[in-house]
This record gives sequence, structure tokens and C-alpha cells, in this order.
Amino acid sequence: MHSRHDSPYERVFDIFNYIFLAIFACVTVLPFVYIIAGSFATEAELTERDFFIFPREFALGAYQYIFSSDTIFRSIGVSIFITVVGTLTNLLFTLTMAYSLSRRDLMGRNALMNLIIFSMLFSGGMIPTYLVVRDLGLIDNYAAVILPGAISAFNLIIIKNFFQQLPPGLEESARIDGCTELGVLWRIVLPLSKPVIATFGLFYAVGHWNNFFAALLYLNDHEKWPLQVVLREMVMLSQLAVGDLSNMDPNFVKPPDQAVKMAVIVVGTVPILLLYPFLQKHFAKGVLLGSIKG
Repeated sequence: MHSRHDSPYERVFDIFNYIFLAIFACVTVLPFVYIIAGSFATEAELTERDFFIFPREFALGAYQYIFSSDTIFRSIGVSIFITVVGTLTNLLFTLTMAYSLSRRDLMGRNALMNLIIFSMLFSGGMIPTYLVVRDLGLIDNYAAVILPGAISAFNLIIIKNFFQQLPPGLEESARIDGCTELGVLWRIVLPLSKPVIATFGLFYAVGHWNNFFAALLYLNDHEKWPLQVVLREMVMLSQLAVGDLSNMDPNFVKPPDQAVKMAVIVVGTVPILLLYPFLQKHFAKGVLLGSIKG
């Protein structure tokens, strides 16, 4: 029996495949590398050089500007709180509803699915959503940032399809042993769904971490602003040549606007990026498992 690498055509295909993937990886990674390098560069270098990976002279002015106030550290704590609580809320609502809809004996199941699909195509819009949040008394409350998007219809459908593909014999055996529906979900279904939970938990976490528009709408108290809103304000202040420089050295020179923008991207991206290595092995499997059949 010949191995798959015996054919010269397959070897040529593998070589071109590796070359293509290497080029694609470079195209994907190099812009972010340039952003990191630019955040440490001086104004003169950013003006003279269109692209570089290593700056000629390392300058920390942009990061000194960003971390010059205690506000940034408070906003990081707020973002971590919103991300953790919001992700747990998303998973709780999505997993329980997806499991219920995966039960073929659920009354009104098709009607509920049609309503969910309808919500993917049409929504009330920004103003009606704001009025609902305001009338519920959630203005200046973190619940206003978390609850309106507690369930993603797309993620719900994918997870429901995954639950439907699990062997029904496992659930029937658990019920024979005396498990309730919640017991089946907790002891049987969820342990078999780790790739899906990890993948869509990451999706939800990234969404909460990067979301600044909801906080801008519903959180009027500046003390409650998450990281993304604070970073946006810092970019705007740097462009107006105004900044909180009270905690800095009197000889501190304000960094160039471009370096501040790049440093803001790094500060806003790196923390959530650190989650990917821990969940990468579940990522592709979790996305594909629930999308095989409807």
C-alpha cells in the first residue's frame, strides 16, 4: 500500500499549499507586528518610514500617556468584569435554550425557531432598544450592556444543531437512572460539549471585550466606562493635544497621535488575544460540529 506522499503531484501540491499558507500567515500577522512596532516608534520615524518591523529607537511615550492615569486600570477591571459576567450570562441563556429547542418533543418548537430566525433578519433598532433599557431602569447599570445581547440567535442555532447530533441513547440511559432534564444537561450533555462551549464562549467574550457602543449609550457615569470607551477618549484627547499629564515628569513630551493610536490597539487587543492559545484546540472543532446539519 503506497503512502499519500509517493505521488509527485501530491508532493507538488503540498509544497504549493505550504507556500500559500505561509504567505497568507505573513499577510495576516505583519500588519499587527507593524502596529506593535509603531507604538514604540518616535514621531520622526513614523513620518519617514511607511512600514517597519523594528523601530530604530524605542520610545515609551505612547504607553506612558495611556497609563498616566488610574482611569485606565479601573477601566480594565470594568472590562474584565463585563466580559466574565457577560460571557457566563450568554452561555447560561444560550445553552439552556439550545438544549430545550433540541428536544423534538417540545411543544411549539417550530414556532419558537421561526421567531428566532425572524430576529436574525429584523430588529427593533437602536432607539427602541434604548427606550426599553431606559424604561427598565437599567441606565448606568452594567446589566444594560450585558442583558440586551444575552442570546445570539446564530450561536443558538449552531449549538442546538450540535445537541441534536448527540446519541439519544446516552440521554435515555441517564433518564432511566433517574436524571431530570437539568441533570441530563449538566451531567451528560455539557461534558460532551466542551469544544462548543469553549468556542462560543470565546466568541461571546471577544464581543463583550470589544463592545464600546453599548457602554457609550447606556453608561453615563465615567467611573463605569470599560476599557474600549476610555481608550477612545484618550485617542480623541491626544488629537486635541489635551491629556492627563499630571502624574508624568514635567519634561515629558506628548507622543505623536499615530503612536497613541497604535498603542491603543495593542492595549485593547493583547489581553483578549491571550485567551486564544488556551482555546485554540477546541476552536475549529466547535464551529464545525454544530454546522453539519440543521
